[in-house]
Amino acid sequence: MCGIVGYIGDLRATDVILNGLKKLEYRGYDSCGISFLDSSKKEFTTYKTVGRVDLLINSFDYNVENKVGIGHTRWATHGEPNQVNSHPHSSSSKRFIVVHNGVIDNYLELIARYLEGVKLISETDTEVIANLVEKFSQTMSAEEAVRKTLSLLEGSYALLIMDNEEVNKIYAAKNKSPLLIGSSDKGITFGSDLMALVGNSEYYYLIEDKTFIVAKTNGKPDFQAYDIIGKKVKLDQHKMDLADNEIDKGGYEHFMLKEISEQPAVIRRILAKYMVDGKLKISDEVKAKFINKKRIYIIAAGTSIHAGFIGKYYFENLTKIPTEVFIASEFAYNQPLLEKDGIFILISQSGETADLRACLVNIRQMGYPSLTITNVITSTLAREADMRLEIFAGPEIAVASTKAYVAQVTVLAILAYSLAKEKSFDLGFELSRVSIAMESLIDQKEYIEGLVTRKLKKRNCFYIGRGIDYYTSLEAALKLKEISYIQTEGFAAGELKHGTIALIEKDVPVIAIITQKNTSHNTRSNVHEVKARGATTIIISLESVADNSDDIILSDVHQMLAPLLSVVPTQLIAYYKAKELNLDIDKPRNLAKSVTVE
Repeated sequence: MCGIVGYIGDLRATDVILNGLKKLEYRGYDSCGISFLDSSKKEFTTYKTVGRVDLLINSFDYNVENKVGIGHTRWATHGEPNQVNSHPHSSSSKRFIVVHNGVIDNYLELIARYLEGVKLISETDTEVIANLVEKFSQTMSAEEAVRKTLSLLEGSYALLIMDNEEVNKIYAAKNKSPLLIGSSDKGITFGSDLMALVGNSEYYYLIEDKTFIVAKTNGKPDFQAYDIIGKKVKLDQHKMDLADNEIDKGGYEHFMLKEISEQPAVIRRILAKYMVDGKLKISDEVKAKFINKKRIYIIAAGTSIHAGFIGKYYFENLTKIPTEVFIASEFAYNQPLLEKDGIFILISQSGETADLRACLVNIRQMGYPSLTITNVITSTLAREADMRLEIFAGPEIAVASTKAYVAQVTVLAILAYSLAKEKSFDLGFELSRVSIAMESLIDQKEYIEGLVTRKLKKRNCFYIGRGIDYYTSLEAALKLKEISYIQTEGFAAGELKHGTIALIEKDVPVIAIITQKNTSHNTRSNVHEVKARGATTIIISLESVADNSDDIILSDVHQMLAPLLSVVPTQLIAYYKAKELNLDIDKPRNLAKSVTVE
């Protein structure tokens, strides 16, 4: 959601920060701001605006020497999106300047207890942090004041703090919200995402919860980390393995189209990573955790939960272990009855999803084993779970997930296949066929664009399917509503006549997904029902169950893996409809890539 970038070193801080904020735009935000030290005045300058980072860049003058600064993109939680509520925030005397990701649950109590009489100008919880630090600094050092403040905060935070009385220093702290440190001989960079560090950092360091950082320049930029009681700790160093060309559009008009087009390569990369001696394998350590388990529980949110539903199908059909799928935000606070011999799988593209973190805390307290499936193996969920599997999708910039979803489904298939006692087909070979079929389909994208122009003309739409196609319909509907803002629902095709068919009227698009032999005739019957009521229909079918009149016919692949292929035209349908409407495809309104608040 919100993005943080900070820098202290030899480079122009505003260049590093604004460039980093641009790289974090995909996370979603509604306002942004920056504070930096004007070296000639020895004081901090703050600029804030509602809207995109480009507006922040083009509306203000940065043509001064500056080596220290912090920046922020805000996704509103406390207070509406406006300039006053935008970060950075200052204490009442302007001494301390703060940017903050997360939510402070007890900020009202802190105001009542410590800040009586202090005039707060914004509606945010962040301004409370700045003023607490200032209050405590009256009787102790700034560093002690920051630590004292941290000890009082309840909730989630990633913080960067600057002090007008110690201008060559940045304080940082983290709890639940993501924050990393990058280093090079040119300076120290802070970022809420690894992408913000690309281009300026040779190494990066993961920060554990309740860790406090002091970065400063004493001839050479450096930092020191401390635990919650003030004891020095050493952070693990990692070599930066991302390059700028991995997070650019590569000649495509939008990141989403680029990432759709990368999906065949993603499947091949996953095959290469999980292939051992010509066979797909999961580590013995992971497999051992599933021995004698009577129930698999999958927890996810958003797109990932649709991958989880398909994972349920794989586990129950290949391993014969009953599997349940839960929405993370519901499971965290409305926990169902659980089988004692169970295991949990958490699916998250970013590995920082706040709802899943709340679930994992409960899971660990109950003593259940846990496995995180994620695109970011260094993320909090990956580190805190007992085991982790990487999906190897590579950086995904567009808010609407495409290649990460396909990668999640692929890794779930590999996991289920590895756990299966009997293997009736060669999964590696079948996944290779899927990647080839994907390429052929993506080559037809102009045809799909024409189909969208002709048939999607209303402000609402339905996807229908049965069985595993129903799960794909849920994901397809989410994609279309996410980026085109068309009211779209995914339904089990047989349920239409139990109420929803009342919404079918002339020219309403109904898109049917048909890839399974045992239900193809039933779904086609449902298509006839909606056509009889005036619907405009589009049929996406697998070649083995296709009719010559179907709109999009997919090359034959193993029916169990059909969701990997059938989702691709639905991604393209969403993309081209949003493009036709001239919408911001990569950064749809109100949405965030990484949901780091509950």
